[in-house]
Amino acid sequence: MTLFSVWKAVSLRSSRNYCYATPVSSAENLLDLLRLSLTHKSLKLTQQCHARILSLGFTQNPFLATKLISAYAIFGVPALSRLVFDSLHFKSVYLWNSLINGFVKNRAYNEAFGWFYQMCCRGVLLDDYTLATMSKVCHEIGDLNAGKLIHGKSLKTGFVLDVIVANSLMSMYSKCGGFGECLKLFDEMPERNVGSWNVILSGYADSGDRNFDKEVSGFVKDMQIEGLKPDAFTVSSLLTLCNGHMGKRDHGRELHGFIVRIELAVGSGTEVHLGCCLIDMYSRSNRVDVGRRVFDRMECRNVYAWTAMINGHVQNGALEEGLVLFHEMQVRDGVEPNKVSLVSVLPACSAVAGLTGVKQIHGYAIRKQFNNDVSLCNALIDMYSKCGSLDHAKQVFEFGSFRRDPISWSSMISGYGLHGKGEEAVFVYNKMLQLGNKPDMITIVGVLSACSRAGLVDEGLCIYKSAINKYRIKPTVEICACVVDMLGRSGQLGQALDYIKTMPMEPSPSVWGAVVSASIIHGNSEMQDLAYRFLVQLEPENPSNYVSLSNLHASSRRWDVVSEVRTMMKDRCLTKTPGCSWISINNTTHFFYAADKLHPCSKSIYELLGGLILLMKGPAVSHDFENFTWVS
Repeated sequence: MTLFSVWKAVSLRSSRNYCYATPVSSAENLLDLLRLSLTHKSLKLTQQCHARILSLGFTQNPFLATKLISAYAIFGVPALSRLVFDSLHFKSVYLWNSLINGFVKNRAYNEAFGWFYQMCCRGVLLDDYTLATMSKVCHEIGDLNAGKLIHGKSLKTGFVLDVIVANSLMSMYSKCGGFGECLKLFDEMPERNVGSWNVILSGYADSGDRNFDKEVSGFVKDMQIEGLKPDAFTVSSLLTLCNGHMGKRDHGRELHGFIVRIELAVGSGTEVHLGCCLIDMYSRSNRVDVGRRVFDRMECRNVYAWTAMINGHVQNGALEEGLVLFHEMQVRDGVEPNKVSLVSVLPACSAVAGLTGVKQIHGYAIRKQFNNDVSLCNALIDMYSKCGSLDHAKQVFEFGSFRRDPISWSSMISGYGLHGKGEEAVFVYNKMLQLGNKPDMITIVGVLSACSRAGLVDEGLCIYKSAINKYRIKPTVEICACVVDMLGRSGQLGQALDYIKTMPMEPSPSVWGAVVSASIIHGNSEMQDLAYRFLVQLEPENPSNYVSLSNLHASSRRWDVVSEVRTMMKDRCLTKTPGCSWISINNTTHFFYAADKLHPCSKSIYELLGGLILLMKGPAVSHDFENFTWVS
């Protein structure tokens, strides 16, 4: 589309009394032109219209200037917005707001703060839009101190009484870790709207506060007493709080009934949003079948609804069903997966199809240009490592076109550790520190685990001390378990036990499990017995601990203790589920249980296994694999 054709359309519309098209010459027509350029998403048309504004001498028109500043920001060129702003002789608060908002839309938060500072220095009177926008900036960058500064400005100007400004400040406090200030501001508001209540609910959900002392129905009644009707966002926030953590009553199903009763899901957009929240809530509560019924009854299902359902099945262990849904989403409904869909289905692909499945997802991501998404790349690094292809994980980590975050480094370090490459894991960890990245708990667990597997005790202890003393990382149960495992594997069982006594928290099953593993490696039956007894106390309903303790005493022919342990299991009605393994061959998954003879090829499998056992028992040098007969 050319500027002339747009001129013609606008001129024909605005000059009904003329039988011919006239050039655009009024500010009103130029404003229409700018709106059309935005409608057609054409930066070129915007620039042509800007040139026309310059040639006709409308550069100081505040309406055209505001529209130009906003248009350039929408097209991702806030530098041009600034040029328009600088050319103006008189700059009203609306122009300042348009410029600042343009930088915010382009995530140029430092520039937004810089212009806000200039705005204050020049004595421009702030309005509610300015303060609400800057509160959003503080929320985005997570700067609580800057947020308090905006709060102070709001108090000074009196706009803190404005509902929109107060809601923005509350949201900022909630997202920046100041939920107490958020509640205080909520209580002080002379007037609230639905958004005010939604901010509080969202804050409870984000803070992980499960001590929410009000009943869900009571909270909704409080809103209704003030004459407010809960909207879709209200209910979705409440559903987040109801993931099996809000008391004995099934609040999630109560809210589901509330949605149906007042017909809240009106319109496809609202229906999908609430449907996704319900699916997620039921899936997190291990009731994916109920979530599936919600999904099947949805009239409109977009990529978010499909992704929620796929993720629910995968998280609940129904991997093959998740893959079936992933296929149906594309074939039956014609919905293309997004980045979140790929991250959700990736564990199922790796578990069912192995390395081939991960490669297929990776190839699809490259074709759809999703390969620069940090979450997807992190998931690929993790899955490639778990599927045995450390080289592919390294390629994604080192050559991927994404910005590495702490999870990226942790995934790569854990991948090296999983493959027994402790020195490489330590090297990547040191490189991460050199680049100015601070470790977190997950990173420390990954590198300590790698040191433990590789026997790098001195390096691991040095990293542990540095994490505690230099980076002020609190020693969590997971970190302590890694230290115990590291000391135990190296044969320092006494030091491991001494460390357990100095732990700042009660030893968890993972800690005593590490002692068990180390005791088995080094043949220390006394330490093994001690660790198993602690495990039985900590996990009285776990049958594996009883079976292992029984086997330990059976190997020492202490049949009285074996009988005692077996009696304890019988009294508690505990049974050990047999171990299961599986393998995928030619798109068919074969499952095997301990001592299983139900597989149609079990006879051949056991014959082959017997031959392998004989081969391994004989002298390693005298046997030749080429002379071994493989049973088909």
